[in-house]
Amino acid sequence: MVEDANALIFTFGSYGLGVHGPGADMDTLCIGPSYINREEDFFVILHGMLEELVEVTDLQPIPNAHVPVMKFKFDGISIDLLYASISLLVVPEDLNICDVSVLYNVDEPTVRSLNGCRVADKILKLVPNVEHFRTTLRCLKFWAKSRGIYSNVTGFLGGVNWALLVARVCQLFPNAAPNMLVSRFFRMYTQWHWPNPVMLCEIEQEELGFSFWDPRKNPRDRTHHMPIITPAYPCMNSSYNVSMSTLRVMMEQFQFGNKICEGIELNKGLEWKALFEPYLFFESYRNYLQVDIVAADNGDLLGWRGWVESRLRQLTLKIERDTYGKLQCHPYSNVYMDPSKSCSHSSFFMGLQRKQGEIVVQEGQQFDIRGAVDEFKHAVSMYMWWMPGMDISVSHIRRNQIPLYVFTTNKIRPKSQQEGLCMKRKVDQIDHQESLKKRISSRLQSSITKSSMGLMHEEKRISFMLVMV
Repeated sequence: MVEDANALIFTFGSYGLGVHGPGADMDTLCIGPSYINREEDFFVILHGMLEELVEVTDLQPIPNAHVPVMKFKFDGISIDLLYASISLLVVPEDLNICDVSVLYNVDEPTVRSLNGCRVADKILKLVPNVEHFRTTLRCLKFWAKSRGIYSNVTGFLGGVNWALLVARVCQLFPNAAPNMLVSRFFRMYTQWHWPNPVMLCEIEQEELGFSFWDPRKNPRDRTHHMPIITPAYPCMNSSYNVSMSTLRVMMEQFQFGNKICEGIELNKGLEWKALFEPYLFFESYRNYLQVDIVAADNGDLLGWRGWVESRLRQLTLKIERDTYGKLQCHPYSNVYMDPSKSCSHSSFFMGLQRKQGEIVVQEGQQFDIRGAVDEFKHAVSMYMWWMPGMDISVSHIRRNQIPLYVFTTNKIRPKSQQEGLCMKRKVDQIDHQESLKKRISSRLQSSITKSSMGLMHEEKRISFMLVMV
């Protein structure tokens, strides 16, 4: 067995789909034989081996995630490594991961780990033109990041969600060039009647006993706000993290994109670069929640920050629950660091506003969300790798109380040299973003053809008693 022992590495996500770029994570899956288990062999023995490698940094095991993963950097490249143990003593070198037989006698976490690769392969087989799909997906991923809605963990959409949405548009417009596909993307999803699901193919119902997305049989599936169904068995809703609040934010951004594209088509003086204007989050709301976390050192902060970020979605849901959906939340996907702090520190922010159209019973009507925040802090305190020095605080701030270190331009003079250096780094990032915008704009503009023009006319201690004026 030792002589025959082997394992295979597969890639998926943006790298597997061929839409990766500089700085992107590389999603990888290791498939091993049945006698190599995830709990001890992968997360203990392999983890110890990786710790000894000088090329490996920022090693962070997450064994209790919905999809167990080991995160690290290898020679500066970010790797997300999953593990699947299949029911074979020897893993064949020509293993067909798309064959349903790889799912025989495996557990649910293994199925979820395998499905990353299975879904990526299926998407590429189901789109009519792979190159047009890739160009359009690159564009829309960059757009989503510019508009602050690229984050599965905080309740928006991640890479596979955007890939599935784009793939469906490609199926419906098989002969359209990328510029038209971008335009049709916004027109289509602005008008989409959620929670009707987006599907690339019919849901497969293999007799292997795994549950799949079926709102007729599964009551929990009926509560999903924005179902985007994976095409590989067992078909699942890849966007179960989406809440009422985050769906509202995304629909607003789809409408923004649709308005820009219509202006371009109707020659109203708009250019493609207008589509990628950054979303001004800190100018969009009057009230915010600020979540501050600290740790004794940067090593402790890495895992602590990831844990808190993964729980922010629950805070959104608890606030929606306690206010009966009348107070809407916008968790921002960016994380900020205060360079003036002596210890390791990070901040998350969440915009708050009254639901539009909601009748105000009395002037200065208030929402009490102290219970939701206390529940959130209690859940976060269950972090299994808690270390002395780790702490969290949540406070309500108004727009004029937003800390200086979050701003990414030098329009406001920094209070200290450290904050000035922080701002300079942010400005450098924006300059790089502007360069990417110009490149994408140029590529989209060049894809406009005469035939596509015919489609132009087609169809601190928290107060939490928030006064929402």
